[in-house]
Amino acid sequence: MTLDNDIETILWNEDQIANRVSELANQISGDFKDTATSSPPIVVGVITGAFLFLTDLVRKIKLPVIVDFIRAESYGAGTESNGAPKISCDLKVDVMGKHVILVEDIVDTGNTLCRLIAHLKLKGASSVSVCAFLDKPTRREVNFELVGEGKYYCGFQCPDYFVVGYGMDFAETYRNLPYVGVLKPEMYK
Repeated sequence: MTLDNDIETILWNEDQIANRVSELANQISGDFKDTATSSPPIVVGVITGAFLFLTDLVRKIKLPVIVDFIRAESYGAGTESNGAPKISCDLKVDVMGKHVILVEDIVDTGNTLCRLIAHLKLKGASSVSVCAFLDKPTRREVNFELVGEGKYYCGFQCPDYFVVGYGMDFAETYRNLPYVGVLKPEMYK
């Protein structure tokens, strides 16, 4: 059995992903170049889905950065968000007065992102930017507001399919696929 057999179609291959991640890293490097030497931005990865994206992204950012992780859970083993994300693992780094770049694998309903932004604001972040690998605006239930001078970076606009690969999973599998693909419906129904 191979994971590739469970994929209906590939939306973005390894080369497309690598090129887009480089573009995002260059954009972030340019946007934070004036503040990074005195106060490196804190890049916060939302685990587990964003771990591959975060790794590739920070290796290409041409500035000093601090990296930390946060865990927010809203899916469990299903394909639909429960709409009430909870933070199950918090930051170790103090973000008070710092610029934070929240790195997400996918922005879907917006519930998790709203919860995380509010959490970082409560912790005193001077700005919260978001760098999402994928964005599914057709699924948005709530709009999120960035903090301070925060910016929104987006890798790709994603059609309304259940996607896996490049860190994204179904029931904790498929994360290790080097591309983003649409999971065949029979695999999760």
